[in-house]
Amino acid sequence: MVSMAATGTPARSRREPAGRSPPQDKYSVLLPTYNERENLPLIVWLLVKNFSESGFNYEIIIIDDGSPDGTRDVAEQLEKIYGSDKILLRPREKKLGLGTAYIHGMKHATGNYIIIMDADLSHHPKFIPEFIRKQKEGNFDIVSGTRYKGNGGVYGWDLKRKIISRGANFITQILLRPGASDLTGSFRLYKKEVLQKLIEKCVSKGYVFQMEMIVRARQLNYTVGEVPISFVDRLYGESKLGGNEIVSFLKGLLTLFATT
Repeated sequence: MVSMAATGTPARSRREPAGRSPPQDKYSVLLPTYNERENLPLIVWLLVKNFSESGFNYEIIIIDDGSPDGTRDVAEQLEKIYGSDKILLRPREKKLGLGTAYIHGMKHATGNYIIIMDADLSHHPKFIPEFIRKQKEGNFDIVSGTRYKGNGGVYGWDLKRKIISRGANFITQILLRPGASDLTGSFRLYKKEVLQKLIEKCVSKGYVFQMEMIVRARQLNYTVGEVPISFVDRLYGESKLGGNEIVSFLKGLLTLFATT
């Protein structure tokens, strides 16, 4: 046997063959958009800035659902500015739902981790390095941003909307016992294979979809870490939360309670 002292070089790990370095993690950000032409340049700039400063490998996949306000044109310009290796525009002809937008985006994602977030500047990319650190600490399957834990919070909402949000979260905690403090949030990091499996299991659409993802994760024994975040109401454009969405949320909540 040739000793380390005789060769002057340490023995290699069985998992790292000679001449091959361990693969670098890559983070694919999925940005579903609809009428976000004013917000999109800002959120993309912030994403590029934070990823570049932190040194993580990344790509940003924009899934525009036929926005009539010119969001797709803006995305095409961003692709030219930052390069098609970092910005990937993968549009669809019309609105087909959030879950199918993620499925569509994942088909084009080359990262082993997927980050989902809103494109309206409600979610600040400065929290992404914290998500990544949290995931590494516990090897979590999912890391979810929470408005209701630690120094997390909501800014820019009136009292009525805050009460509705808190009330909805309180009811879901009692009925579903999800094991996460913010069930309706949509700022999360997933292992890619975990997100694929969860989407296969989920049947909800709209705002209930995010809620069901965490409930199904509990059923499948996936681990969930949490990072406190600041949620800021959109700067430009109109909120897509209306009366129909609230009714759909309540129906979806009752369905999940009855089936999980």
